[in-house]
Amino acid sequence: MASEQRIETLKGMLGKDPNDAFSRYALALEYVGMSDLQSAIDELRTVIEKDAKYLPAYHQLGQIYGRLNRTKEAKQTYRAGIDLAQELGEEKEAKEMREELEELEDEW
Repeated sequence: MASEQRIETLKGMLGKDPNDAFSRYALALEYVGMSDLQSAIDELRTVIEKDAKYLPAYHQLGQIYGRLNRTKEAKQTYRAGIDLAQELGEEKEAKEMREELEELEDEW
């Protein structure tokens, strides 16, 4: 299935349940795959607004901000994600985001 079709399918699912964090996250990943990073950012922000404990959204959003050289936003997002990961006991995820945050801090 082409990305455009997957996007339409995911949008249909979100039309039925706009609070479905997994479908919205999947939609964001489809946008990343199509290099539509602003749409991906918009969807990931919505995921976090609707479900502040949806940890993968923080990691993905931090990575996108990093790709766009939006360093301040990337750092803020990673820090929030690290705090959440520690709160949830997700040490592997916290470690990965910490490493990416350190790379950003080394660059700037």
